[in-house]
Amino acid sequence: MASFRRLLPLCSSLNKTSFSSPRVREGLGANVRGYSGIAPSEETISKFEEGIRRAEADLVVNDDIDKIRREFDAAKRSFLKIPEALKAMPKTNPEGIYVNRSIRLDLIQVYGFDYDFTLAHYSANLQSLIYDLAKEHMVNEFRYPEVCMSFKYDPSFPIRGLYYDKQNGCLLKLDFFGSIEPDGCFYGRRQLGEKEIEEIYGTRHIGRDQARELVGLMDFFCFSEACLIADIVQYFVDAKLEFDACYIYQDVNRAIEHVHRSGLVHRGILSDPHRYLVKNGQLLHFLRLLKEKGKKLFLLTNSPYYFVDGGMQFMLEDSTGGRDSWRELFDVVIAKANKPEFYTSERPFRCYDTEKDTLAFTKVDKFLQNKIYYHGCLKSFLQITKWNGPEVIYFGDHLFSDLRGPSKAGWRTAAIIQELESEIRMQNEDSYRFEQAKFHILQELLGRLHATVANNKRSEAYKLLMDELNEERQKARSMMKRMFNRSFGATFLTDKGQESSFAYHIHQYADVYTSKPENFLFYSPETWLHAPFDIKIMPHHVKVPSSLFKNQ
Repeated sequence: MASFRRLLPLCSSLNKTSFSSPRVREGLGANVRGYSGIAPSEETISKFEEGIRRAEADLVVNDDIDKIRREFDAAKRSFLKIPEALKAMPKTNPEGIYVNRSIRLDLIQVYGFDYDFTLAHYSANLQSLIYDLAKEHMVNEFRYPEVCMSFKYDPSFPIRGLYYDKQNGCLLKLDFFGSIEPDGCFYGRRQLGEKEIEEIYGTRHIGRDQARELVGLMDFFCFSEACLIADIVQYFVDAKLEFDACYIYQDVNRAIEHVHRSGLVHRGILSDPHRYLVKNGQLLHFLRLLKEKGKKLFLLTNSPYYFVDGGMQFMLEDSTGGRDSWRELFDVVIAKANKPEFYTSERPFRCYDTEKDTLAFTKVDKFLQNKIYYHGCLKSFLQITKWNGPEVIYFGDHLFSDLRGPSKAGWRTAAIIQELESEIRMQNEDSYRFEQAKFHILQELLGRLHATVANNKRSEAYKLLMDELNEERQKARSMMKRMFNRSFGATFLTDKGQESSFAYHIHQYADVYTSKPENFLFYSPETWLHAPFDIKIMPHHVKVPSSLFKNQ
């Protein structure tokens, strides 16, 4: 490169030289035929200098590629063992309370609770029960093929927060910005590749018109629903039968609703509570603590009273010793509330007679602790109780049915996400953090490599390094995904470590979130729950820095 630069003054001086003597010009013509007796033009010099600049730029690019290659080789050597610094990183509490918007618990005077998957903890057997009852209804009532009776619920397939496309029949996992995860699109039980996704949607980003055809599967009952939808679609595909994807969703959704509204699933649970319900003495401790602190408590659920009563008695029987009724813990008990319409309708409350299983005709203008109430609406609830705004916190598991209405009404909200515990425990594992750090390193190197050169100047060395980095990054992504769920990965995160669409909705509607209400026992009722000021993604996530692998 130095020799190129030394040529520039020579060319410049030649350009400035004036050959006025004919003899001199003749001698030059005879002895320096390369110049033909004529000095180089400005254009010639300009082209020559441009060539040198391009050569210099190519050398700089090659130097950058070589540097990235050396860093990549060093990183691969460091990947052979988990750094001690990574092992020393603090662990995240699986039973912690994670804060999106700060709450002063000393200002909270009223605690409200949903029942299913909030106060009541269920075993994994419940999803199989719902799945089986729904498929039987589809075969017996909707005349689906008899072979559907052989379908089995697959707990390893679905996660919460998926979307079903009623137009195209795909189950989708979306990221925070509404784009389809590259490995998160299934048609039936078959995962679609990126080219297939582009053929269907044109781009991975879901537009406004396409979003109208999507339905979110957000509560804990959605696992059996998502699995049954995928199995039905796969059956029609395998049988080469034409079908409308919208009809399949409508039929599965109607079947799932039927097993709930008809009481089939409620009776199934109460017939064998040891199989489906989890006993929970800590819950009773938490509720009693709130009462001792002078807090008001209410229960607001869509389930019928007999089901709630049977479940609460079973879950708390070892703790109460049969002495006290769980109803004594609550100032107001409302069943069959019909959320989310409860928050927007003007339906009146009805007093429910537990002995006769009938509804009274008298107007409800006050709530009595020894009574049970059905139906109702938020407007009447606020008028009767005078419990308004930020003094109320409501706990629920469904982001739309349970929490969207209260959040708009000014209540504070707490999302109960049962699978949060298992996901945090996985994130605490050194093996997961190791893969996450590897992914971040590779992502950083890929970004730098992309920035080194334009598309039309990419050398073989560049392409080879790009392929190797992409391959290693894909391995890290796949490894992290399989640690959570082999089909869709983590509930809160995409495979690239970004927030999922489900996480976005938690941001929208939940002031705090945790795995179960009794986690509040670890905090004083006077605690100030502060939202972290430096959050990059969700509060319970730990970002493993790539610097842990440096200087190993």
